[in-house]
Amino acid sequence: MAAVQEAPLRLVRPAAAAAARRSPDPLLDICARAVAETVPFQRIEERYARIPEPVQRRIIFWSFPRNEHDIFMYSSLSKAASSASSSSGGNGDYQSLPFHKGVRLLETGCVESVLQVGFHLSGLVHSSKPSMPLPPGYSIEPEKKYRVSVSFDRCKITSVTCTCETRDIFWCKHVVALSLYRIRNAETVKLRVPISETLLQMDRQQLQKFAQYLIAEHHTEVLPTAQRLADEILRQRSEINRIQGAPDPTAGASADAENSWHLDEDQVREQVKSYLSQGGYCSSNKQLNSMFAKVREMLRARDSNGSRMLMLITEQFLADPHLILWKSQGNPMQDRCRQLWDQLGALWVCVTLSPTSSKTEKARWRELLSRWAQVEFCPLEDPDFRAPQRSAAPAADRSAHGAGSASSADAVRWQPGSRGDRTSSSDDSSDEDVAMSDGPPPPPAATFQVSAQTCPQTPRTVFHRAIDGTYLSWENDQLRQIMAHDQPPPPLQGHSASYDIQGQPLWREHLPTACARVNALRSHGYTREALRLATSIVRTLKLSQLQAQHRWEEEKAHVLPRCSFSGVAQSPTHACQEGWVGHPLDPVGALFDTLAEASVLPDALGKCTYFPEPAGSSEDGSNVTPPRYRHVPVPGSRDRAETFLTLAVEAALLGLGQQRIMPVGLYAQEKACKQEERLIAKLSEIEADGLLVAVLRRQTMLLLEGGPTSGLGQAIHAESVPLHTFAKYLFTTLLRHDADLAQRVGLRAMRLPILEELDDPDDTTVSNMVLRRYPRWFTLGNIESQQCALASTMLAAVKDDMYRLRLVLEAAQLNIHGSTHLFKLAQDAFRFATSAEGPRPAMLLSAAFELGLQVMRVTLTSMNWRRRDMVRWLVTCATEVGVDALITIMHNWYTLFTPTEATGPVATTVMSHTTMLRLNLDFKAQEDLSNAARQLALQCATKDPPNCALHALTLCESEPIAFETAYQIVIDAASHIMTSSQLFTIARYMEHRGYPMRAYKLAMLAMNSIYLVYNHDTHPAINDIHWACALSHSLGKSELANMVPLLVKNVQCATVLSDVLRRCSMTAPGLSSPDAKRRPAKPLGYERPPLKALLEAAVAAYANTTHSRLTHISPRHYGDFIEFLSKARDTFLLAPDGRAQFAALLENMRTAYKGKKKLMCLVRERFG
Repeated sequence: MAAVQEAPLRLVRPAAAAAARRSPDPLLDICARAVAETVPFQRIEERYARIPEPVQRRIIFWSFPRNEHDIFMYSSLSKAASSASSSSGGNGDYQSLPFHKGVRLLETGCVESVLQVGFHLSGLVHSSKPSMPLPPGYSIEPEKKYRVSVSFDRCKITSVTCTCETRDIFWCKHVVALSLYRIRNAETVKLRVPISETLLQMDRQQLQKFAQYLIAEHHTEVLPTAQRLADEILRQRSEINRIQGAPDPTAGASADAENSWHLDEDQVREQVKSYLSQGGYCSSNKQLNSMFAKVREMLRARDSNGSRMLMLITEQFLADPHLILWKSQGNPMQDRCRQLWDQLGALWVCVTLSPTSSKTEKARWRELLSRWAQVEFCPLEDPDFRAPQRSAAPAADRSAHGAGSASSADAVRWQPGSRGDRTSSSDDSSDEDVAMSDGPPPPPAATFQVSAQTCPQTPRTVFHRAIDGTYLSWENDQLRQIMAHDQPPPPLQGHSASYDIQGQPLWREHLPTACARVNALRSHGYTREALRLATSIVRTLKLSQLQAQHRWEEEKAHVLPRCSFSGVAQSPTHACQEGWVGHPLDPVGALFDTLAEASVLPDALGKCTYFPEPAGSSEDGSNVTPPRYRHVPVPGSRDRAETFLTLAVEAALLGLGQQRIMPVGLYAQEKACKQEERLIAKLSEIEADGLLVAVLRRQTMLLLEGGPTSGLGQAIHAESVPLHTFAKYLFTTLLRHDADLAQRVGLRAMRLPILEELDDPDDTTVSNMVLRRYPRWFTLGNIESQQCALASTMLAAVKDDMYRLRLVLEAAQLNIHGSTHLFKLAQDAFRFATSAEGPRPAMLLSAAFELGLQVMRVTLTSMNWRRRDMVRWLVTCATEVGVDALITIMHNWYTLFTPTEATGPVATTVMSHTTMLRLNLDFKAQEDLSNAARQLALQCATKDPPNCALHALTLCESEPIAFETAYQIVIDAASHIMTSSQLFTIARYMEHRGYPMRAYKLAMLAMNSIYLVYNHDTHPAINDIHWACALSHSLGKSELANMVPLLVKNVQCATVLSDVLRRCSMTAPGLSSPDAKRRPAKPLGYERPPLKALLEAAVAAYANTTHSRLTHISPRHYGDFIEFLSKARDTFLLAPDGRAQFAALLENMRTAYKGKKKLMCLVRERFG
């Protein structure tokens, strides 16, 4: 017997066991095996009066499940969850699965006393012993034995019990061990017929002995029950005596009972409720996804518990209190929560579309789903739904959307009793082929019709698609033929429209509905039928694509003249409102997964434990090895190059290349982006061989020449979703095989129609529509990033081809409208050009520089928050390009930079020593570069003296004429443009550079524009005033005499005047004479000019300030005022009659402010 080893798990399969047997099975076993799987044992007993015991034994023997897959399904997570956990966390999580633990118990001999009595299996399972000796100090836990019993019927375990009391959705390891023991050791298990058959063989004495021994064996447990039953039997008119026979738990389930595997409904409810209560959906997302995966696994095994478990999950989802909270608070759902609800709705679509469901079952599902949909807090299919408002304008504004071709899958409305354009090709299928669309659920005989009005009047919940699915029927001759035969019979007369030119059957139906059928078939385990239908759908799509191209060839002569330069129609004739990518049913993904799964290599399929998930469907692709594919020819195909893998790729290319209108709402737009990225990721995992390259080339050319039905065609709608990510995939894949075609795709797809300016300004219909629709493009930022990524990929690929590089550069400059993304593209090009590997492509470096120039022009008037980085990067790029580029940006600075930027980061960086060394210039080139920088500085200083004068002076230091010119610019602008602080800053710079007289002149000009009142004792210009007076004092008495009148005139702050007075009374630091000697000056007296006027001004300022402060003084400021008077007295005493003046001031205060007794008392205490 094969044993379960380390992951990946190996199971004992019945086919392998059968192959090991060399002799054929007896006829009895063959019949018993068939009967045991399908016929209830009760029906056999009712049919035959006597059943030989050997026959009973073989039926009972074969009634136990024979496939370990089934045991695994009910004892472990789904394949996807378990494989993901094992790949991310090693074998630790995998080893903890109940199934694996049960296998270990079985292999270590922990199962004993196994007995099968009829349809009941029992046994003892004890805890496993450690495989290695324990270290000293560790004790072995006492061995525990658990009683396990299992009931089964028709190869399904219908109930399980175990004394371990484990509470979980899945069976415990002890049940697993016992069940696997019975499967692997079926012939050695003791088998008894049902206990009722054994009792029939006993006489009265034996029966009495049997009953008494049974009671004695378990008297503490069954004695009360035994006495109650005895009392009932002894009463002649009791209920138990009116019933014929007696129940037998070992005789199998009732024929009328539902035959299904054991599923603990209470535990399912509790688990889901527990997951939902963990603070929302984020923390429990993995567990809930695992439960959804388990539902899919059950559906694929055609297990009725799949829908049953889904119903239990849905009930708990609807009872989640978070729904009421979000609704009452008006908050949107979390994204992960919304994704879980979408999965829930998609699973119900698969359930209601089951090809084996009867009308009664569908009616039951319809009633249940309708009741759920009426719950007040049931989530909507479109979370951004807003009830339409009455207006006459939308009908006219949306007139451009109304005309669509028959293959566009436009919005669909239910129209009872009418016949639409997208019904099935068969004449008798109009009643069955109903599309899943917006609007109320249809009556059974309804069909659908294309309508230009796409907005539903009533909101649709996540269950409405499933409700629609209950009206769909599989009773269609064409559909049956497609699913039943790889090569259906030739078409009958009058039905040729249902076949292509090669006689292959087609399936013309609303694509999302048709793909929902495929997904339902695949979900319920009808893989072959799903492949056949998917093949017909892809063939139909290919034929519709060719027909659309032929129509475009006939129409493009008069349509193209009214298109923009990039192919956007001013009056679009085609607008697909219902995109296949982003659709709630994910039709393209369903087609691709179905066809690609059939192309996975057998060894890759072997890695999947049970039922392989769709290729690339793992949530964490980094931890899962991408599947490997092969070409599997399509059975019955007349095209040798047609394989399931080529059809899968073509389906994906057709869906991704469809021209579709941007959906309304943030969630719908994000969902479309995610579906597109997921599908492209799956395509990227497929290695492009010769067949696939041919498919890619053919489909790419058809998309480029497909007209308005193709997103890469011409005459598309202005609101079409751009295909930048898709085009990037096509470009990178085709580049090695057909560079010209790859270039065409990239250039065509780089457009962004919603942001284009229309050539015809008189055509206001579309422009008004764009303006009104533009705020609804919530994902525009992401789209522009994808556009930039496409352009970056193309630039890197064609960096060595001048012609192609020029085309890509022009397309990027024309179509990329955002300055941030254009800057990102320029940075990417610069990074590619300056990479350390290999020689630097000069053409790509020039392209990066050209993009940088455009960024500077765009952001010059509309400022960008990254403007400073952009300026610095452009200078760096120009430095890499060469000295000519630097001279160019300096000569044309007014079109690229502001004066502050030009004289700051631009000219300063250019003139730096690092730049000179980097360029390795000779003397003449350095002079040319320096002259250009000085010329730029003077121009900027003339245009903006306040902000550029200092930079200009700094840059012109080494050239006397230029320096003098810059200085004169400052002098000319000082009186009417520049502020005092700017002049002081330049004056300090002049003094620092050794020009004290020029600094003095600038300080005098600055003093003219300063004005300080009495309370400006913390003015920021005070330090500049002190510096200016110190400079004047150091230059000489005459300069100080010129400064003092300005100081007296413009400064009324007493403290500032007194500080300047004391500083000027000290010995000046001296003058800088031509012979470089310091000549100290004599101290100046207060009684002589120029300090006499300054002293008088200070005394007067103190007197005025004293009266001003006393006018509004409060008691809490008395202390500060006394300190102020102390400083005033010190200044007064510097004057010859200062003591008398101060005494007069105090007397005046006492007279004028005698009401302030406390203050006057403080003054008297301090000054007498």
